[in-house]
Amino acid sequence: MNTTSRLLKRTFPKRTWNIQTDQKEIYLTFDDGPTPEVTEWTLDILAQYNAKATFFCIGKNVNLHPSIFKRCVAEGHSIGNHLYAHENGWKTTTDCYLSSVEETHSLFLEHGVETRLVRPPYGRMKNKQAQELLAMNYELIMWDVLSKDYDKSIRPEECLLNATTNLKKGSIIVFHDSVKAADNMQYTLPKFLEMYTKKGFLFKGLQQ
Repeated sequence: MNTTSRLLKRTFPKRTWNIQTDQKEIYLTFDDGPTPEVTEWTLDILAQYNAKATFFCIGKNVNLHPSIFKRCVAEGHSIGNHLYAHENGWKTTTDCYLSSVEETHSLFLEHGVETRLVRPPYGRMKNKQAQELLAMNYELIMWDVLSKDYDKSIRPEECLLNATTNLKKGSIIVFHDSVKAADNMQYTLPKFLEMYTKKGFLFKGLQQ
């Protein structure tokens, strides 16, 4: 299913699933970078449409590719925390999970970036982990539209359909700037941007 159910939103109301707005705005998000070539290609396409996005970066990848991370920041995109090593919260102790968030937060600060946005890898986290992060003034960013670009079993055309079905004002949509997702994402993103630009939508980063 490519859209988040109302039940899930009601079950976890303190997590951000979409932005309440009457404006024609879409919140693009990209998980798992920075990745050589893929993130750079993504930035080039976004620039063509004057589109801003939020990049939920893995700390380890920031260490490996700091220049790409700096380019995301320099070009006016928002940054979010996707943990240091993409830990699955269901399989990670709360202490280790929080340490991963904090290690990535400290790394961002070294690059002059202060952000309280966190997206749990796979969308999976234990209630205790979520409660602790909220108490530490982090904002937990989920989504209401999932492109499933990472799914090798779907065709690029299906990815585009996932991205556009049930999209509405204030939607937060998930793409991935990763090698695994590149084929589907690179097919879908330009068509998505063209389609919604023609419909008068703006593409914005999440406020930090």
